[in-house]
This record gives sequence, structure tokens and C-alpha cells, in this order.
Amino acid sequence: MLKDFLDRRERGELTVQKIGLLKQNILKKVDLSVSTDRWLHFGDTVMLVNPGSDRRYYLRDQQGVLQDPAAVAIDVNVSGLGAGSSIGAPCEVSGTRALEPTGRTAFVITSVDGSPVGDTLRYSQSFALRTMEGFTGGLYLTSDTKTLQKFAKKSRLQEVNLTDEPSFLTRWQAVYFHPEERMEYEGLPVPVNAKVLIAHCKTNQCLAVLGNCVLWTSYGKEYEVVAHTCLDSHKAERDVNHWLFVTANPGTEAQAIFDRPDPMANITTSTSTGRIRRAKPPRTTMGD
Repeated sequence: MLKDFLDRRERGELTVQKIGLLKQNILKKVDLSVSTDRWLHFGDTVMLVNPGSDRRYYLRDQQGVLQDPAAVAIDVNVSGLGAGSSIGAPCEVSGTRALEPTGRTAFVITSVDGSPVGDTLRYSQSFALRTMEGFTGGLYLTSDTKTLQKFAKKSRLQEVNLTDEPSFLTRWQAVYFHPEERMEYEGLPVPVNAKVLIAHCKTNQCLAVLGNCVLWTSYGKEYEVVAHTCLDSHKAERDVNHWLFVTANPGTEAQAIFDRPDPMANITTSTSTGRIRRAKPPRTTMGD
């Protein structure tokens, strides 16, 4: 018994060692990208934050709850973690209410169509969401059609997790959140810190975080993250499907921002043609 204990300690396989390894790595704060033009770009490191809801949402026979803001986070099981290794796939995700940029909550906007790093992501353009390199493994957010054997634990809806193999299952699209204006925004740049939908390319289901499906994780009580489009009586996606691509505040180093002026305000629709156009910048004079 003692020899086995010492051998496991030598290999770093004791639970207390694994928990320490997690805290040292996955909970380490990271720097989010700064968007000076307020658009989202390939290569940006962001948090995916659901702004929460002050209205009740009912999922089948489950009681609706008022939902706090939550970020998509890695939910790694310490039992499957080796000493000094990176997180392996498959790996689960959850919705954490700890809205801090850490290795758990940081994702990189990754090109799947050859777009170079720095290019602006546009509505309806496919992209991948990848965890950071190093300890978090560079894993891709993925989903697939629900089956009798594969579904989310609590809600039994379409499962979302992380994989190490990029494929069509790891492709997502940003969709404008208001259904009546959606076609007008198609092809326009995606803003940071503004409500969007994140739709799965294969199944067309939107990323959702369910406040009435609580998971007990190594990090406490967290929400279940699924791919499921939740519509209201007006056929509009509910708050559980709304997301912000949160970046760092350019005025404060490494600080995530959640409130900014609407970056789409400089884009208007022509009343005569119905076409989208950029509003002209205000005219300035010498001495302004």
C-alpha cells in the first residue's frame, strides 16, 4: 500500500496533486484580445458570455429560473488528468458564473476557410472555437446530432463538448440575434461585446446555456451548455441563445468588458434602396 502510494505520488497521480495542477494552470488568468475597431477577428482570444436573463424560461416540465450571466468553460475531470500533461479529448464544457478570463474560459477564433489571422469575421462565415495551446490542449468546441446513446446529461438535448480533431462538426457561425433584421446583416462584420447567436453548421442548432439544468463540477454548481435553439412565441431565439464575444478593454490592461456603445451604430439602412451602408463619420474642424 505504502509503495503504491509513493509510486503514484512520484508520477503525480494523487488527486490532491491533480487538483493543484489544475489550479496552477487552468485557473491562471489570461489576456484577452483587444479590438480597437470593435470587430471580431480571426486569431482573437475571447470569452463566450451569455448575458443572463431576468425572465423565466421553461424547458419541457422543468421549472424556469432567473438566469445569471455565464461563460462557456472547460469542465475537465481531475481523475482523467495525468501529471504535467495537457487536457485530453473528449472533454466536457459547462457554463460558469465566474466571469474571469482564465484558461477555462478563453477561446480562440480559428479560421476554417483559409482566412488569415487578423481578418474580420463576418456573419454567416464558418469558424471554429479552440481552447488555448498548452495545458488546455488546443481543443475544438464540437457538437453532433443527438442520438439514443449520445445526449446532454441533464436536459437530454444535443451535447456540446471538446475534441482534438477539427472537422465539420467543429464549425460554427455567428448569426445576428434579431430575426427580422438577420438577412440585412449577413456578410457584415461581427462586433465584439454585442449579442449574437452562435449556430452549429451541421445541425443548425444554436449554442445555449440552461440555468435550470445545474451540474455539480469540480468548480462548483454550473449550468449545462447544449446546442439547442430555444424559440419564444414570436419565433425569436430566447435569451439562453444570446452570446457576447467578450474582449479586453483597450483602456484597461487585461480587463474584460461587458458594456460598450453599440458598434453597429455606424451602419445604417438606406430608406430608398434598402441596402446596408456605413454612416459617414462626423465632420471635424480645426480646433475641435
